Amino acid sequence: MYILGYPLGLIMRLLYNILHSYGWSLIIFTLLVKLVMVPLSIKQQKSSAKMAAIQPQMQEIQKMYAKNQQKMNEELQKLYQRENYNPAGGCLPMLITFLVLFGLIDVIYKPMTHILGMSSDLIAQAQGIMEGLGVAFSHYSPQTSIITSVQANPEAYSALGQDFINAVQSFDLNFLGINLGETPSLALNIMVLIPILSGVTAFLSSWIAMKNSPTPMEGPGAGTMKTMMLISPLMSLYIAFQVPAGVGIYWIISNLLMLLQSVVLNKFYNPKEMAAKARQEAEERREKERQERIEAKKKARDGDAEAKAKAKSQKEINRQKLAQARKQDAEKYGDVYTEVTDDDLE
Repeated sequence: MYILGYPLGLIMRLLYNILHSYGWSLIIFTLLVKLVMVPLSIKQQKSSAKMAAIQPQMQEIQKMYAKNQQKMNEELQKLYQRENYNPAGGCLPMLITFLVLFGLIDVIYKPMTHILGMSSDLIAQAQGIMEGLGVAFSHYSPQTSIITSVQANPEAYSALGQDFINAVQSFDLNFLGINLGETPSLALNIMVLIPILSGVTAFLSSWIAMKNSPTPMEGPGAGTMKTMMLISPLMSLYIAFQVPAGVGIYWIISNLLMLLQSVVLNKFYNPKEMAAKARQEAEERREKERQERIEAKKKARDGDAEAKAKAKSQKEINRQKLAQARKQDAEKYGDVYTEVTDDDLE
């Protein structure tokens, strides 16, 4: 996680040094990462649309060769080559997305490491002091809890040095009146909105994605997909009550940006329209190939007919020559003239 988060942490630290606000740094940082990943999202969307376009042909092959796995794989490979489709084409963008996500999580969960640049030993000592004080902290993101604890009771951490205390105290976790280092609770205050918005935006993001999916939610797996669309937001809602508000804010921002990205991409790269276009292009290509095969057969037949006609013409010429020669011989030697037969021309 640290290896993945390190380069992203440098960006987050630069933003914080410019803005001096954890909240605004978090928003701009998330926006920049999402913008950089847009090309990967487009590629993945195109791959999904292509997959949906050739799915009927894949199902036919799978049904036809259900008892012959080797033949099925061979025919599927031929289909992929014919349709210019790479089954792993959508995997690489997804893999990179997950790697970036893990790096993002490490940056968001560990501001002392990535933004303040503190060593793991110093952070471990600070966490030990916090635990000794009996301060409740988030196991998901203990570093934000440490920052809140140091800012509330700096004397308790005096053993770590004044430089440590000054660095932590100057770290601004407040954003729009909210301490992003605190963990939301069910108490009726503004903090409770963070988990709620996290769950709602997660649901909207999943709903839009599935609504615009080129593959309809039908068949035996449809129920599972719909269930996951509900369970995922509920998990976001639950976990957002277990982590510092900064993590919940990041999830809200990320979900909103994902929602915006889905709307924009669907406008320019609508999966259903792309799948329909890909199907149409595939049908046109197959029809063109069919016409080419018909034309090739026609040319072959015409070629055979022409060759036969030429052969017939030559045979007739040979017949006439042989007949003329026989007539001359008959007149010259007084023989009886006999008609030329096909056997004579063999």
